[in-house]
Amino acid sequence: MTTVSGYARNPRRGRSLLGSALVAAAACASLLALSGLLNPGGWLRAGTLAIVAVAVVTAAVRSVARSRWTPTIVGAIAAALGLLVVYGAPLGRLQVLPDAASVERLGASVRAATELINAAVVPMVAARPVEMLVVAGGMLVFLFVDVLALGLDAPAWSGFVLATMWLPAIGLGYPAPASALGWTALAYVLLLALQAAPQGESTVVMRRAASTVTIAAVLVVATLAAGPVIAAAPGWASLTLPNFGSGPIGPLRLSDDLDLRQSLGRRSGQVVLHYTVSPAGTGDAATPTDGSAAAPGAPEAATARVVGPLRAFTLRDFDGRSWQRTDATDLQDWVPGTLLASDPSVQGTLLDPRSGTLARVDVTIDGLRELRLPVSTFPRTLEIAGPWRYDAERDEVVGDRATDDGTTYAMTVEIPTLTAGDLKAAGGPLPAGLEPYLTVPQTAHAADILALAKQITADTTDPYDRALALQTYFRDMSKFVYDTRVAPARTDDAVWDFLTSRRGYCVQFATSMTIMARSLGIPARLGVGFLPGVPDDKGVYTVTGRLSHTWPELYFPSVGWVRFEPTPAVQSGAPPRWSDPFTSSTAAPSSGQIPDNLGGRITPGASTAATAPGSTVKVDESTNRLPLVVGAGLLLVLAAGGLVLARRRSHSRTALDAERAWNRLRERLGDASIAWSDARTPRQCVELVRARVIELRSVPLSEPADAALMQLANALEELRYAKAPTARAPEELESWIAAVLTDVTSPVSDPSRDASASALRDGS
Repeated sequence: MTTVSGYARNPRRGRSLLGSALVAAAACASLLALSGLLNPGGWLRAGTLAIVAVAVVTAAVRSVARSRWTPTIVGAIAAALGLLVVYGAPLGRLQVLPDAASVERLGASVRAATELINAAVVPMVAARPVEMLVVAGGMLVFLFVDVLALGLDAPAWSGFVLATMWLPAIGLGYPAPASALGWTALAYVLLLALQAAPQGESTVVMRRAASTVTIAAVLVVATLAAGPVIAAAPGWASLTLPNFGSGPIGPLRLSDDLDLRQSLGRRSGQVVLHYTVSPAGTGDAATPTDGSAAAPGAPEAATARVVGPLRAFTLRDFDGRSWQRTDATDLQDWVPGTLLASDPSVQGTLLDPRSGTLARVDVTIDGLRELRLPVSTFPRTLEIAGPWRYDAERDEVVGDRATDDGTTYAMTVEIPTLTAGDLKAAGGPLPAGLEPYLTVPQTAHAADILALAKQITADTTDPYDRALALQTYFRDMSKFVYDTRVAPARTDDAVWDFLTSRRGYCVQFATSMTIMARSLGIPARLGVGFLPGVPDDKGVYTVTGRLSHTWPELYFPSVGWVRFEPTPAVQSGAPPRWSDPFTSSTAAPSSGQIPDNLGGRITPGASTAATAPGSTVKVDESTNRLPLVVGAGLLLVLAAGGLVLARRRSHSRTALDAERAWNRLRERLGDASIAWSDARTPRQCVELVRARVIELRSVPLSEPADAALMQLANALEELRYAKAPTARAPEELESWIAAVLTDVTSPVSDPSRDASASALRDGS
């Protein structure tokens, strides 16, 4: 019998093409399982186009190849090359032929995506590195389902592969849309029907497919109808899915033997505690004995951000590689209602609402098992049942037994109105007993660390300015990268290794600032605890193991121990207000513009911090057009003898941000004999440039150039210290650079310049 039907002439080819279409449909539908975890964006379109492109390649190869493995191998090569072409290309241009640098860039994107996922809040923004993981995962699922269903004729097993797309949602406890399961199941069942049909009987295939669709529709309707009845049945609400978690399962405790040589690894997503914060304006603990009210114009409202991290313990002894913990020997009881504080002048006194903000913090322990209670770093009263005692030297609350599920306690925290001026004015001799907090390990590079510390703080005059210069140095994203992987040891000094590799996480940043501060004669210790939690719609802050953190605390006479934050903002958020140069800027955003929880920006090779639920994140429009290149790029590279891609997608050139603009201006000003050290803050650099211009050219900067210089400095401060910095257009940044350079390099006799200078002199 002869027929014009292609399926009848070559039934194997017809089944292969139909099977490839069903596999691609199932893989694309499974991507919908991630909809509950990712904000809407281009990731779904990118993943769909990538799967379709690989499906076209494998189907074409299977139609001519005899080996069952050849289509999958070619498809895997196509997928890998497509990832390298699209996500491994230099930013701003399309590189058709990948090279070793493409592989390196792709690896950096994988690391950035992993860090972003580990730190983000659901639903998260699918930035480009995350989009790349979604695309890679979708193509991988397609390839495994394809080889099982069409290569090995075992489509039933492919259901396990499709189910892997639900593992993130199940593990994190977030529901996936019903449409994801419905469309994936439909394609899967049709794939089973196709495999069960005898070879060459396309009519049977179509009939079985129609029957399967009918049965699936009936099941969906029956499920929707029976759902409310089943949900109302007694005991149904008590049935829950197993909690796979997003990290190690079981109780969690903080490590007190921190080793700088160890990579961070995967931090637990388990909830360790939750708490609420409210103004402590009523109650005996918050009311002064003289009956006076709290001071008007309190500096900040009582929020988790103002209360700050919850510290479990402090560390004093460091041997050049790791921190060691020594047990406390002088534990003491305390009188309820009195303050617990490391400052002897405050310890044991009553709350004073006039000293600052009073906040009540009610804490409930979940998965944390600690002998030391997480408390605020500020003076606080503590209400807790059980045998707990206080270690005044370390400012720790220590118990005979570890915390357990349901352990509750309350603090009334006295948050002082501490300012940079208070710390600059702090002076006097150091009290006895602080000598161990000045100890520096005598390694082969101890002198090098001291020399670097002196270089960073060369222009400072007091301990506070030295501490601020050190913090500014470490938070400079052009010098350091937040990375949970630690490079192999190169010397006997882990701090020096970090200062040379310039990659690490909070332990490396905090330890390095602690040791450098000690080398400059400032007592310092390491605090270990948790960053502020993420609030829900009821104002309950949830803290997971991923928020575990370390920071340095420096001692100032007449003030006590003060927290600083050298870890970059992508992980830690903004620094404390007394060490945040941005807070004194006229361009500082209002409290409403800065979310209470962690925030950050994505930088090449760096991680990002959690994004506030509902916060707005600006996405480069060029990223939304990338899915169009995914399919085109794959077909170009892999289609044997195919057409050459003639049209090239337009890309914006590498984005110029405030950090790059500042460095570019610094480089050009250096040619004009205007230079500064890394220890200076942007505002100090502005004053230096102004003075040097007058010194070199005998006239000040013109008004436009001076304004442009100040605007660029403000933008740099915002980028370095704000949780949600304002995006600056490259054209605007370039105009500021040009305004300053044109003014500095223009002839002194220029009439417009002389007029501006004269106006400035007349105005002064």
